[in-house]
Amino acid sequence: MPLSDAKTNFTAMGCPCEIRLMAEDEHLTQMVLRACHNEAARFEKKYSRYRQDSVLSKINHSAGRSPVTIDPETSALLQYSGVCYAQSDGLFDITSGALRRIWNMDTRTLPRQSEIEDCLKVIGWEKVTLEAHTIYLPDAGMELDFGGIVKEYASDAIAQEARQAGIESGYVNLGGDIAIIGPQSNERPWPVGISDPSDKEEPAALIRLREGAITTSGGYERYCSIDGRRYSHMINPKTGWPVDSLVSVSVAAPKAVVAGSLASIALLKGSEGGVEFMEKCGVSFFAIDQYGDYHGHLIEEIYG
Repeated sequence: MPLSDAKTNFTAMGCPCEIRLMAEDEHLTQMVLRACHNEAARFEKKYSRYRQDSVLSKINHSAGRSPVTIDPETSALLQYSGVCYAQSDGLFDITSGALRRIWNMDTRTLPRQSEIEDCLKVIGWEKVTLEAHTIYLPDAGMELDFGGIVKEYASDAIAQEARQAGIESGYVNLGGDIAIIGPQSNERPWPVGISDPSDKEEPAALIRLREGAITTSGGYERYCSIDGRRYSHMINPKTGWPVDSLVSVSVAAPKAVVAGSLASIALLKGSEGGVEFMEKCGVSFFAIDQYGDYHGHLIEEIYG
């Protein structure tokens, strides 16, 4: 019996997204597809920094005032953020949200050093008080930013929900953070193309995955341009300046949240430090540096 093949494309968390499911039962496929789509919308509503009613906004607005009660899901995200902070020697710091006020896609002039230093005063995961059911940001003006973690976490959660509902084949792609639900029919892997930063119409490389996850992070799509120079969206929370880093990093791991955080840390460590970090981690990765050279051992097919 041919499998029912259903997918939906939508925008969530500021990114184009796709969920694709395959199963023998068409009714089940459509029902689970709707549930997965709704779950993506739930994550956006809950953690978007652009929504005043989100959990993230509530935490940020309470900075310097009072602790905020959090649920187990939010607690797990925050605890994992603390692990990333430790593993990155403080470079992966979700309290760096204040820097988004002066570095964003609309920035057209370099921030003054005094502005940067004002932001740095309210950055530092070590300042945060995280209890089992509450979080407290002690300084007014502190802001959490879940970039590099929440979309990846959502991809994993949605893929797991689909499996628990009986779906054995498909994938979840939230803005390039891809979690595999299960292989195609006959155990065939899913092909995943990795964008070529210099030519978005053609992939730089192709991999095939039956399980696990892959995420890609880079500064070639999200950046600000000032006086003809591009500044990456990846900002060093210790200096307050965008990093001069690898153009793109793709990581394959059992979970998208792990792959995504490792890719972000690699970018934050700069071109040479990023490649060295990934090699020490012992995971499969593929990186493109500013000279167009390839690094890593993830790819089955390379183009160009």
